[in-house]
Amino acid sequence: MTKKKRENLGVALEIDGLEEKLSQCRRDLEAVNSRLHSRELSPEARRSLEKEKNSLMNKASNYEKELKFLRQENRKNMLLSVAIFILLTLVYAYWTM
Repeated sequence: MTKKKRENLGVALEIDGLEEKLSQCRRDLEAVNSRLHSRELSPEARRSLEKEKNSLMNKASNYEKELKFLRQENRKNMLLSVAIFILLTLVYAYWTM
C-alpha cells in the first residue's frame, strides 16, 4: 500500500480492512482445498486448482506481512500517544503545584 494511501486512512482502519481481506482469502483457500481433496479431478482441473491454491497462499502471505507491519506501526503510535499523555500529565501536575 502506498504511503499516500496510508495518510488518508487510519492505521486501525487499514488493519481492519486487511484482516477482512485475509479472512476472505483463507475462506477461499479452504474452499479450494476441499475441492482438491473431495473430488475426482482431471489433471487439468487439479493443476488449475493447485495454481489457484498457490495464488491464494501467496496473497495470504502478503496480507500477513502487511498486517505485521501495520500492527508494529499501530504499536508505535500507541506508545507515542501514551508518552505524550504522560508528558502532559507531568506538565499539568507541575503547574498546579
